[in-house]
Amino acid sequence: MAILPLGATEQHGPHLPLTTDNDINRGLLERALARIPPDLPITVCEPVDIGASDEHLDDPNAGSSGQGTVSIGADGMKSRILREGRKLARAGVRRLVLHNSHGGNRHAMEIAALDLRRRQRMLVVSASWFRFGRPHDVDLPESEWRHGLHGGAVETAMMLHLHPDRVRTRWIRRFASIGEELAQAGSTIGPEAAAPFAWMAWDLNPNGVVGDATLATPVLGRRLVEYYGGTLAAVIRDARAFPLDRLV
Repeated sequence: MAILPLGATEQHGPHLPLTTDNDINRGLLERALARIPPDLPITVCEPVDIGASDEHLDDPNAGSSGQGTVSIGADGMKSRILREGRKLARAGVRRLVLHNSHGGNRHAMEIAALDLRRRQRMLVVSASWFRFGRPHDVDLPESEWRHGLHGGAVETAMMLHLHPDRVRTRWIRRFASIGEELAQAGSTIGPEAAAPFAWMAWDLNPNGVVGDATLATPVLGRRLVEYYGGTLAAVIRDARAFPLDRLV
């Protein structure tokens, strides 16, 4: 069994570093592995730290925090996952968990996962922390869960817990999203609505980030890391226990 971490190197506004997705990925994986029996045979692959981040390129604000984003695009991400998956399959690995911390990687990850299932006869699990639900004891407004999808309270809080030295606290503020305006107007489309529109980060907010980062605290971050790390641990255990003979 193997785990392939998938992250990104991209702008996260004026208050968070380019490494935010990778930092969160490592933090959650470390917490998850601490809950896994040490004798469970698991290989953690070298992280993919540059992902499909095209939506964060072409920063229109000269000299802004968007500079520094690097992207291999969706095709590049798919190819990278397939290359790693094939190598693992040749080595005898039958179970693979794709541990993802960047929304832009999702589609490439799912396409690659199906290809590996079909051609390599592998069990491939796509695990993105932002699809793990919400801790019951975390009190954030519904609007923040729905619209604070990049650099908002959740990501900022986890970074305040994992790497407070990398957070520029004086730049923390609320970054309003066009998604909120559309939802309030009753629009059927939105950045992450049932009928989403393709967007560049700057379409949502001029700073390229959205969400109320002022709601973030280290205590909130610790609770989120515990929850998402614990859920990832459960995913890993369940992938290890999955009956491979059920795969046709």
